[in-house]
Amino acid sequence: MARIAPPVAEMRVAVRRALTGLPTDALVLVACSGGADSLALAATVAFVAPRLGLRAGLVTVDHRLQDGSGDRAAAVAGWARDAGLAPVEVEAVTVAGRPGGPEAAAREARYTALAEVARRHDAAAVLVGHTRDDQAETVLLALARGAGIKGLAGMRERRPLPGSEDVLLMRPLLEIGREQTHKACVALGLQAWSDPHNADPAYARSRVRADALPALVAALGQRVVGNLARTAGLLAADAAALDGLARTALTEAGGADGGALRVRSLSGLDPAIRSRVLHLWARELGAPGTALSQRHVSALDALVVDWHGQGSAYLPGGIAVRRSGDALAVVTTDTEVDQIG
Repeated sequence: MARIAPPVAEMRVAVRRALTGLPTDALVLVACSGGADSLALAATVAFVAPRLGLRAGLVTVDHRLQDGSGDRAAAVAGWARDAGLAPVEVEAVTVAGRPGGPEAAAREARYTALAEVARRHDAAAVLVGHTRDDQAETVLLALARGAGIKGLAGMRERRPLPGSEDVLLMRPLLEIGREQTHKACVALGLQAWSDPHNADPAYARSRVRADALPALVAALGQRVVGNLARTAGLLAADAAALDGLARTALTEAGGADGGALRVRSLSGLDPAIRSRVLHLWARELGAPGTALSQRHVSALDALVVDWHGQGSAYLPGGIAVRRSGDALAVVTTDTEVDQIG
């Protein structure tokens, strides 16, 4: 029997672990750009999924940001069909005009497309090829932004797919290094595409990849990459525990489904829990998560612990919250709403 190359074996173990437990005959889709990480993942899923009684397909998103992008997407789709993946979809998206910088706009367009394809084919999960190196880069970027525990927790191994909450978004390669995915491609005879955007210094992640992370490795050793990724995993577990406590406290304070919050139930909470309760409540009220910041949560917190008769706190989405006696509630009077703008 031919010996399986170690990087290929490692990826198969990681993907098998991720897919185990999905319903028999469920469809999983691989998001594949044609780069080494996602291409190696797609080849691995094509091998592992049928052996677990699952169906495997592929989606390649054409961002239309470079000349020839359509041809590359078609080439990825052709390879996927030859590899036995089905369905195979090419989704062209428009990035211009979306909110945020170019990286954020491309990401939003990509996940919107993935959600649409997943719904169209009733997929159980979408798999993406983020690696341990990507996780380390994410932690460094979060540190540079001054992010809290959720930002430093990096990317989760599995979570609901944005835009299609009943579909799982899986990242089975978060414990696999980028070097291993490249070696897996070589071992499997796969021709990966190198995206020039990954080396473009106009993008913050590209600068971290080319300069910041290599400088840390040079100063502290190669283990720093794994240690950063491991830190993200530890913080993700802590964040999940704190969020669980906050959800319980939110219900006990009466704020589930956007109901009024009882101040006496909040004032004695640890600040770390109370801020999460207020953040969850703001989301329940309809404040968009992308616009909700610590500044807004602090304004709500002041109504609890620094109450001296001040007016309403204002949240994104035109939501005003006022304290009246022992309760925090959304302002509904026409006068107050007119003042929101």
